Amino acid sequence: MPTATARHILVATEAECLQLKADIEAGADFAEVARNHSSCPSRMRGGDLGAFVPGQMVREFDEVVFSGEINKVLGPVRTQFGYHLIEITKRW
Repeated sequence: MPTATARHILVATEAECLQLKADIEAGADFAEVARNHSSCPSRMRGGDLGAFVPGQMVREFDEVVFSGEINKVLGPVRTQFGYHLIEITKRW
């Protein structure tokens, strides 16, 4: 079964998500942005979600993690929880 590791930033609005993505693309550190802005408890680990397999996350999140480009900031991805920026760090 495929497995991935990823980190993410969860915010309430698409506008905030887009602004944070621009900040990261301009050089801001993903982990620091996660610690300062994400509403997910994973913010304490810089947004790190550890390893997981398909079905452990919501469908919209899984679709991106198991098909998206590795080591690139992807999103905004809208789920029932809000808007995510996702960085896939490894997939095997």
